[in-house]
Amino acid sequence: MCGISCILALQHSHHKLPDLASLKKPIPGVQTNGDTDHTKLAVELDASLDQIKHRGPDSRGQWISNDKRVAINDLSPDGIQPFHDNERTVHAVVNGEFYDYDNIRKDLEAKTDYKFRGRSDSELAIALYKYYGLNFLHHLRGEFACVLFDESQQLLIAARDRYGIKPLFWTVQDGRLLIAAEIKAFLPLGWRPEWDVKSLLDAGWNHDERTLFKGIAKSFDHIEQRPYWDISYPDKHAVDVRTPENMIEGVRQRMLDAIRLRLRADVPVGIYLSGGIDSSVIAGMVTHLVKEQGIAMGSANATDRVSCFSIAFDEESGFDESAIANRTAEWLGVRYIKKHMNEQELAKRFEDATWHCEHHNPDFNFVGKYALSEVPQEVGFKVVLTGEGADENFAGYPLYLPDYLREPDSSWEKYNTLPESEREHQLDLAETAAIDYYTSVGADVSNRGPSVARRMLNDITTVSSMAAFQLDIFAPWTNCYGECDPQVTIANNADGRVRKLITESWHPLHSAQYVWSKGHLANIFLTCLGDRTEMAHSIEARTPFLDHPLTEYVNHLPPSAKLRWDPEAKKFTEKWVLREASKPFITKELYERKKHPYSAPTTWPKGGPLNKLLDRLVSEDNIKQLGFVDWERCKGLTAKAFGDNGDPMAMRYAIVVAEWVVLGQRFGVATAEKPKGY
Repeated sequence: MCGISCILALQHSHHKLPDLASLKKPIPGVQTNGDTDHTKLAVELDASLDQIKHRGPDSRGQWISNDKRVAINDLSPDGIQPFHDNERTVHAVVNGEFYDYDNIRKDLEAKTDYKFRGRSDSELAIALYKYYGLNFLHHLRGEFACVLFDESQQLLIAARDRYGIKPLFWTVQDGRLLIAAEIKAFLPLGWRPEWDVKSLLDAGWNHDERTLFKGIAKSFDHIEQRPYWDISYPDKHAVDVRTPENMIEGVRQRMLDAIRLRLRADVPVGIYLSGGIDSSVIAGMVTHLVKEQGIAMGSANATDRVSCFSIAFDEESGFDESAIANRTAEWLGVRYIKKHMNEQELAKRFEDATWHCEHHNPDFNFVGKYALSEVPQEVGFKVVLTGEGADENFAGYPLYLPDYLREPDSSWEKYNTLPESEREHQLDLAETAAIDYYTSVGADVSNRGPSVARRMLNDITTVSSMAAFQLDIFAPWTNCYGECDPQVTIANNADGRVRKLITESWHPLHSAQYVWSKGHLANIFLTCLGDRTEMAHSIEARTPFLDHPLTEYVNHLPPSAKLRWDPEAKKFTEKWVLREASKPFITKELYERKKHPYSAPTTWPKGGPLNKLLDRLVSEDNIKQLGFVDWERCKGLTAKAFGDNGDPMAMRYAIVVAEWVVLGQRFGVATAEKPKGY
């Protein structure tokens, strides 16, 4: 686990570097040979790494080339980075983990004369590149971001894992390409933050490569991007002859394999355990592997008890799942450690959690995840397994149901339990239920009708659900950007090849899963509920459900193996094939439990710590400092949000505005203004 900061000079520039007089001590791990430019660059990079030292404070290293003006830095406890090949012409830094290291290394050693420097899995990036060229990415399995520079070809490669579990951002400043694991690392490198108001208006930060900040992107579309992998699904007309039993066993074995690989570490490995099936099956399978096969949890002894970590909200809030998690832990016989999160604890962490996430989220759940990551750290753990990705790949969200019902599942008629005569009736019920739900929480349902965006995506309603909570608090001058529709952003984010597959080949359920995974999964769930809140405390989280051999298998299962109709109970079971594959490893209570999304309470008393916090942040002065938000639409938010009859939508609006204020203050973002010429 580490942080990356990289600078590449695209052209000659007179970028202002730090005053050498401010250099009070040498930079650890850097030899500059008296070169003034190198020393200046080392100072910049050291300051950049200071911004993200929470990602891995154990060591620090730099490589600065003599003539290419490339500098790459890394924080990593596993091996000394950056890595170099034997000729010292290829250089790389890696954030995250590559799995199945031993087998890949053994295969390379049989084919090549590459001399591995040590036993770090990260060194695979260079060894694979030297043999396979750009195809090296096809052979990597895990959660990673890496930057590789080939001096002989003058080629810089920056890549991240298939689902974006590990972050990578870039920008061009004063003729230099900057790449880093977190946006805040750019602050000491000459970047001056500005709000990307267009991205905020049409939710580009959530559904495409943009962020909240102008000129900062998550992918390399504007330089040269070459995807090495994408989510794919089978043709909906192709018949699948596999039996349910065959599919269940296929999922079970791939899950066990994904978990087994992620238990390897030089430190103890724990588990995040909630009251849901996703984390519980991981805990159950880990316990099975430890007890039945003697596999150790990282450096822990195989005889040690499995350790699980959780947080608990107030029981009366209706959002606390710790009692279920506790029963699961008792059934498995594992060690269970939890932290209670009351209102005061949430308020205390809100601003720091927002700073680490670098984007807004209309729920306090990210603060809970931030606090959860303190728990393993407090008892000496650096690695945990976590359940992100199960709902995306096994169709666990209720919003998927209308799209599952939109067309017959002709690929699995032999085993499909939903009669065609029942499907259209259930579709009507599902659509009505969705509209009733969004109306009840104050969301706009007018976007669920026909639209260009919907037609681009074969009329799936998941795209409408993803855009249901669009904020309506922007300053009047932002109308200069024209009509900004998050649904269009979502549709445009899929390239033409994918849109053709969506409209002609894929089942609507699979299309819905694709757009969700490309948007919310990558840009929210794997950031503020994943890497950013975990790495804030130097915790590396590993996600077995996003192991690509597993997801590729699951993606090619029929829709009716994921959402299953129970003809006796007259209801649908979400994640059916996962439930069946998990059955030996979880309690009956969890096997039968419906999906409950991880969320923090939305009702809080007036005058409490959260009310005082948001009152302080959502002030007239702070709103005017943002520039793109209308104070008239915000001044009553906190009054509406708090109390026994508090408005949940007002609470979500207030949370988002407060987060913008925190980010604006901590990043020093300039006040947004109407662009000249509009």
